[in-house]
Amino acid sequence: MNTYRSLKESDKAAYDALRGEMKREEQGLELIASENTVSPAVLDALGSVFTNKYSEGYPGNRYYGGQQYTDIIETLAIDRVKTLFGAEHANVQPLSGASANLAAYAAVLAPGDTVLGMDLSHGGHLTHGHPVTLPAKVYRFVRYQTEADGTIDYDTLEALAIAEKPKLMLAGFSSYTRQLDYERFTAIAKKVGAISMMDMAHIAGMIAGEALPSPVPYFDIVTATTHKTLRGPRGGLILCKEPFAKAIDKAVFPGVQGGPHMHMVLAKAVAFGEALRPEFKIYAHQILENAKALEAEFVSLGYAIVFGKTENHMLLIDTVKSRGVSGKDAQAWLDLSGISINKNVLPDDPRGPLDPSGIRIGVPAVTTRGMKEGEMRQIAGWIDRALRSGGKKRALGAIRKEVKTLCKAFPIYR
Repeated sequence: MNTYRSLKESDKAAYDALRGEMKREEQGLELIASENTVSPAVLDALGSVFTNKYSEGYPGNRYYGGQQYTDIIETLAIDRVKTLFGAEHANVQPLSGASANLAAYAAVLAPGDTVLGMDLSHGGHLTHGHPVTLPAKVYRFVRYQTEADGTIDYDTLEALAIAEKPKLMLAGFSSYTRQLDYERFTAIAKKVGAISMMDMAHIAGMIAGEALPSPVPYFDIVTATTHKTLRGPRGGLILCKEPFAKAIDKAVFPGVQGGPHMHMVLAKAVAFGEALRPEFKIYAHQILENAKALEAEFVSLGYAIVFGKTENHMLLIDTVKSRGVSGKDAQAWLDLSGISINKNVLPDDPRGPLDPSGIRIGVPAVTTRGMKEGEMRQIAGWIDRALRSGGKKRALGAIRKEVKTLCKAFPIYR
């Protein structure tokens, strides 16, 4: 593992913060659903000399000279991700999932066009049309919701699509725990003449590892982040059918971005290569097993599981209903216990987003560390103890010691 000697010598304050974060990750449990741990090879790529290079344009058609190696790594990333997902076209330059979504909108929409997307409090994402975001100021978003049992009523969705006549129908989520019906969703889009788009940011790794069905054969455009379950660097990507390829590439550059971050592109290529290996499938399936084990333990402890159950890598739990603890307090108490989660709004949450009624828990990072079903049951027990503690520091400190002991047995970087 890198000792960061140069950083220590040149900037002690920055070095101390880095060492502190390394210690926090090693000694704590990362249960934020959108976070994971990358390999040493990905870290090497992110810290490489490619961070020095400007590469506006695309392989074979750049605006600056000196591009022989940037073309190699970007082509490598494109070829690997197309193989990984069976995609017709790929753009690996987006700096994030949000910028990938923005570029996808810009590629196929005109200002004022209607987009049908999932409501944030029902599991969607900010970029799917929340009023505070830029896309919502440019396009007209209509938001669909889940039913009381946690499912999506596709008949209701179809009626809404017929009434609103969207130019784009958007599937995908940030805190929804059920599997979507890709075939039905895209059939509705075709019926109303809409372009179909899927944001698979959260589940891309499980799709790559063949633990979940792929939306790529069904949707016109598919966006994703390259971190989360895909276990690569923080960044985004866009996959699409060939008829949309030129518009997508033009929308990314020069539409919404300048030069790509080539150290990130290299790290994406490395991560995609890792995801093509047989052991990645084992990891992807273990994510599902761990999430189900965590769910089963919480159910046995009497917790209210939002959306009824999990069919992916995360759980949404109503902590107010289950233990009389707000999401904000739950997050703070668990932080003191050495367990990182995030507070989360629930469908039609009567509380505000800064102090909502629930929490979101994800298992990708602990799965990467090698933890399995037995550890999930142990973790659920610690979370329950923390939420029952009333926030008492002694009780939370005792949990933290136990968490450190477990983490020692599952080092992040061996």
